[in-house]
Amino acid sequence: MAAFIAARWMNDGQPSGVRVVIVQQPIEAGKAISADQVKAIDWHGSAVPHDASSRPADVVGRIARVPMIPGEPVLPGKLAPVNSTGGLSSIIPEGKRAITVRVNEVIAVAGFALPGSFVDVLVSGKDADHEPFSRTVLSRVKVLAVAQETAADPAKPKVVNAVTLELTPHESERLDLARNIGVLSLILRNELDTSEINSAGARLPDIVSSQNSRAATSAPSAQAAASRQSRGTEEIHGTSRQPVATP
Repeated sequence: MAAFIAARWMNDGQPSGVRVVIVQQPIEAGKAISADQVKAIDWHGSAVPHDASSRPADVVGRIARVPMIPGEPVLPGKLAPVNSTGGLSSIIPEGKRAITVRVNEVIAVAGFALPGSFVDVLVSGKDADHEPFSRTVLSRVKVLAVAQETAADPAKPKVVNAVTLELTPHESERLDLARNIGVLSLILRNELDTSEINSAGARLPDIVSSQNSRAATSAPSAQAAASRQSRGTEEIHGTSRQPVATP
């Protein structure tokens, strides 16, 4: 038994013979991979990543489609097509588009909408009857860049005046129309939340009516208090009340 365990340990400690290229230094999306950012290692075990590169030369110079951190294998799905020139166009998935909208400090969620975040897009304006409204026009939209940056430090929010979003062609049309009829706002959402927004939006009566309702509810109590104060001082005998004349 001891000999078997020793042989098993020695076999596990030997290289498997499979070389896999992994990240050695952080890689930013949209940037070309340099030689010092990757290295090839012996991949132990049988679960070798599918289509993993075995030579650093195969990935050096390629454009990263997504950010990569040290230790993870460099897989084809994380790289832009061969001969890509880099920049924002290289990280846009096939079938998607990038559109930039102007925002201010508040509308941009105070700088917390970073590349890779997901947001909902609201539009506030007036309808054909000149009645104010607010409605969600796009749900769970990915932020590709803030200002001209495709990577940012989550611990250091940055206030910017432009945000670039990843949309389908149809979503791009809706957003372009929305920004021409009202003011756009971004709502930051949990990256794991995939729920869709099914809301009819909000209109002025939704806000004003609720305020009137609260006012109507408080009115009877105010009237009762005023009635009690107007009766002045009373003397109670059993179940009867008698006003007391004041000198």
